[in-house]
Amino acid sequence: MRSAAILAGGRATRFGGRDKSALVVEGRPIVERQLAELSAVADEIMIVGAGAEGARRVQPSDQLRTVADIVPGCGPLGGLHAALSEMRSDRVFLVACDMPYVDGRFAEYLLSLAGDAAVVVPQTDRGYHPLCAVYTRACLEPVGARLAQRRLALHGLFADVPTRIVTPAEMSRFGAPSRLLANVNTPDEYAGLDALQSHKL
Repeated sequence: MRSAAILAGGRATRFGGRDKSALVVEGRPIVERQLAELSAVADEIMIVGAGAEGARRVQPSDQLRTVADIVPGCGPLGGLHAALSEMRSDRVFLVACDMPYVDGRFAEYLLSLAGDAAVVVPQTDRGYHPLCAVYTRACLEPVGARLAQRRLALHGLFADVPTRIVTPAEMSRFGAPSRLLANVNTPDEYAGLDALQSHKL
């Protein structure tokens, strides 16, 4: 069994508080694009957190459910903690709700690499991409410890557990890394998505 989790708990302060999951990309809201990709590879999909009303309006089903943060106000690390606590499998593909080009084949590849590694995370010249990564149940205790210590930087977890790095060369089998990992933090980044349309493969 495989799980996926869409993190929808952010306040989107750099986007004026807008619901980024509802932003329309190529004619569809981001959350609809993500669900279409992930539903083909995950047995369950969790929408985690209190934000993203567009995501939370999606009709729950046997495959899709919403999950609240267990430790509120702790950012993505708190969202990961909730996903790890609530997932029905032993690994979860975690993605931010503002990533419009999530690719199901790429998610499936990352999930397949979670054997000896507790984390499978892409890395580019921009650094780690922890909000498009796979985490196993082995992360739950270290994540809980970090929350208790208020060490909330998600990438700090990678020093605590066995981590498998996914390189740009590996990513390129599924599309341009700049497109696969694109997210929408600001209105300028949203406006710039058009430049990625020609970089599918």
